[in-house]
Amino acid sequence: MSANDGGLAMGAQPGKRVALLGRSGTARAQLRLALHEAGAQIVLEDDPNTLDGAALGDASPQVVLVALESAIEDGLSRFDQVLHDPSVVVIFDEAELAARREGWEAKRWARHLAAKLNGHADVLPPGGELDDTRPEPGLPLSPAQIHADAGIEPHLEEAQGLAFELPRGGLELVAEDEASGSSQAIDPETWKPSIAAEHDVPLNDGFGSAASPSPVAAEPPPLPVAPPKSSGLTLELESIHATAAVTGPGVRGAALLFAGIGGPDAVRKVLAELPADLPRPVLVQLRLDGGRYDNLVKQMERVSALPVQLAKAGEAAQAAHVYVLPGDVAVNVEEGVVHFGEGELQVASLIASLPPAESAVLLLSGSDPSQVEAALALAAKGGLAAGQSPQGCYDPAAAKALAARGGMVATPAELATHIASHWSD
Repeated sequence: MSANDGGLAMGAQPGKRVALLGRSGTARAQLRLALHEAGAQIVLEDDPNTLDGAALGDASPQVVLVALESAIEDGLSRFDQVLHDPSVVVIFDEAELAARREGWEAKRWARHLAAKLNGHADVLPPGGELDDTRPEPGLPLSPAQIHADAGIEPHLEEAQGLAFELPRGGLELVAEDEASGSSQAIDPETWKPSIAAEHDVPLNDGFGSAASPSPVAAEPPPLPVAPPKSSGLTLELESIHATAAVTGPGVRGAALLFAGIGGPDAVRKVLAELPADLPRPVLVQLRLDGGRYDNLVKQMERVSALPVQLAKAGEAAQAAHVYVLPGDVAVNVEEGVVHFGEGELQVASLIASLPPAESAVLLLSGSDPSQVEAALALAAKGGLAAGQSPQGCYDPAAAKALAARGGMVATPAELATHIASHWSD
């Protein structure tokens, strides 16, 4: 067990109080280094399997960072009082992936962690902070002069990863590279081009998030080289009639929770407050690096009074159940009842096809702002549409767009209360 004061490498203000939980080894060491670079105060570091049950609460952390692996999942249950505290931000990172990060990928992940901890969106590498407010006499240096001694390869790799972080259209985060890993809480991009193809392909749309493909802004024209490597998602058309037997009659309507970067913590807090007898199903679309939805289910079922499971083609959504939507499951609505099939999720058409009075849409951290229009249309017909309050929200773009149009925003716990009351009136 250890504690320290952390550094202030990325800001002059004292860092957040962070408890680091994980088994001793490379993964925990990598996360410790990232916390130091983010200027965090590590008030506790230990293995949850051997840590005293009261020690985590006694450390009074503002953030708990967990190097998650199956060997510690049972041990985490002893700290539920802290992990379920709405005032504590809980970040899960796959221990296996944390141990593999190195070089530019580790630095990039640390910048996203710093942004999450310090409440800003600055994830650019050093060099953008030059002070140009008091220019020197004479002609400014040309780009060639500035970068005369700089190697080109690191910049190409960084540009490959950062190109699609810039705002465009709906701020969408789309298909992942199949070799990517996942950080489930803050979604720090871990996409890295393969050695064989990294110089032979154009920039692909996306950098590690597992959302369903959607139309995006025009990409730079491809170089005259070999075709780009497959993203791992199939674009083959599937028959909309090919479904297995439906398990049960289902129930009309549903609550839809959309999230992206920073979303796992918000989803966790909403599910933790929903009643066990909720009269509608809850559908969760959370865009993840690498698509590790099985681990997401495990995380969410720890806090939810409702059973949590992956949506599977051929099933109908049942009341008082939570369904996590993977990238290869489509959602169809027949006579108001949600059915899962093979294909890709079409968000706008799903929202439009739900019976409004029996349905709700929540836009949590990292949601796509393009979903606001459909959510407001549902609200205009008697449905519930709300967004996560920007305070404490890592990526509030969708919620701010919703609020600007007169929509409601609230904390995750308050949003859960609104969902429950929507069907109790």
